[in-house]
This record gives sequence, C-alpha cells and structure tokens, in this order.
Amino acid sequence: MKTLITGGAGFIGSHIAEAYLREGFRVTILDNLTTGRKENLPPAAEFIEADISSPAAAAVIREGGFDLVNHHAAQIDVRASVKDPVADAAVNILGSLNILEACRDAGVKRFVFASTGGAIYGEQDYFPADEDHPPRPVSPYGITKLAVEKYLYYYRLASGLEAVMLRYGNVYGPRQNDLGEAGVVAIFARKMLVGDRPVINGDGRQTRDFVYVGDVARANLLAARAARPGIYNIGTGRETDVNGIFRLLREALSSSAAEIHGPPAAGEQLRCVLSSKKAEEAFGWTPRVGLKEGIGLAAEHFRERYRAETAAEGE
Repeated sequence: MKTLITGGAGFIGSHIAEAYLREGFRVTILDNLTTGRKENLPPAAEFIEADISSPAAAAVIREGGFDLVNHHAAQIDVRASVKDPVADAAVNILGSLNILEACRDAGVKRFVFASTGGAIYGEQDYFPADEDHPPRPVSPYGITKLAVEKYLYYYRLASGLEAVMLRYGNVYGPRQNDLGEAGVVAIFARKMLVGDRPVINGDGRQTRDFVYVGDVARANLLAARAARPGIYNIGTGRETDVNGIFRLLREALSSSAAEIHGPPAAGEQLRCVLSSKKAEEAFGWTPRVGLKEGIGLAAEHFRERYRAETAAEGE
C-alpha cells in the first residue's frame, strides 16, 4: 500500500511510519520540521520537506499515486491555540483543506485523520465518553479538529473519500515533545533529568486518559486496513491524575524531585477518559501497554536522549 503520512517526522507520526513499514507499506513522509525531527525519520521512508498549506504539498499528493493518506501534521498546542486562534485555524483547518482538495483531485480513497478525544468532548457528562458524547470543545484547537471531522463527512459524500477519524486520549511515549498540555510526561521527565523543578498545576487531581504511542501506532495500522469509515476513540478507558504521572516518572527516573504545586491553569479540563469499545468491536483494537510499563519505556528514552545531548554539548 503506497502511503503518505503528513507530520511523519513528529512524535506520533514517526511511530506510525515505522509500523507501516514493518507491514510492507511504501511510506512517504511529508513534514515541515517545525516540531518534527529528522532523527525521527525511518531510513526506509521517503522524506519530503513541505508545509501542508503549500502548493508543493498538494502537488505531492496529486502526483504521488497514494492509496492512503494519514494526516497527522497539525498545530498541537492547546495553549497556543488559545493565544492565537487565527494561526491555529490556518494550520489545522486551511492546511487540512489543502490536503483534502489534493486527495479529491488525485482520487485518494482512504484517509486516516488524527483527531482528539478530550479536546472535542470538553467537560464530560459521563465517564468514559463514547463517540456519541456531545462535542463541546472549549479551545480553538478542539474546534479545528471537530471542523476537519465535519469536512471529512463532506468529502466522503463529494468524492467517496473513506475517512477513519481517530480521537486520541493523551498520547505519551518515546520521542514526545515537551510542548503543550498533552506533553506533560515529556515536560516532567526533562525537568527531572536536568535537575529543574516540575510544577504541577493546581492540586494535580485533574485526570487524563494516557495511551501509549505504540498502541496508537497499532490503531493507525488497523485503521488503514480494517476500519470502516467513521469516528473511533483511542484510549484506555482509565483515568490517571497528574499527581500519579509525576510519581510514576519520579520512580522510573530515580529522581528526588519534590512534588510542587502551582496555581491551577485557567480553563483546564478537570476529567477526561474515553471508551474505545467501538474500535475494539470494529477492528479489534485494544490497548496493550499498561501505564507503568509505558512510563518506564518513555523514561528510558528520555534518559538516553538527555545523555546524548549532554555528551554532544561536551564535545
């Protein structure tokens, strides 16, 4: 299967690229390297440096003969979206439309879209939230993701594009950037490693559904092959509060960092947990990596990356 992954040099996208390559897919990665890293690129993948909003990106799709487009390139920082909603929409809506128009012109039939669970549902009415939960995004970021989902419904009617929309919980693991709320694992890990003091917002009892990036990559593989078009939550169905994440990381990194609490973040969502029963029933996806194991794998990656950076600085 000839596949294009936008954002494939990023945290999640690079794991998906590796999963696709292991299964024999021919993978092209399109990334502008704003947050993606060249060192994340699998050697077996073709790489094209371009922005999703550019004519060059559209030309790659129109001329590439792709069977599948996996769209992960995005502005991912919730706080940045609040600070500048116009810039957020320019990337997440207009950039996505540039990709979708090119898909329509090229006759692409299969499309996988990285959406969001917590940011679309907002403060939940029930726990865990399933896909029928009312969407009430409280950030521009969540609004843009919901908007693209609506556009995908249109493109299915207009051009037969089969779109699988994956609403993620809080993805964590190796290669995660320390950007935004969803990067709390990477943020805490780096601060512990450099001897800085991680600060927990408020009382730390705000919960999220933390899902390991390897499990997310497997969901994308199943989505490419087996999933019917539609919306699917990708989460564990388990809530973990920020205090718990801090303590697991501190243990995994053998850190002595004190548990320090700061003021609560304005407008921060209090609880998020997702039901993934629909994904299990539709294409057999369930999470396999438990939180303690996943935190351990992430901590080892961050430790090795910190050692490599320290060694490079000393040369």
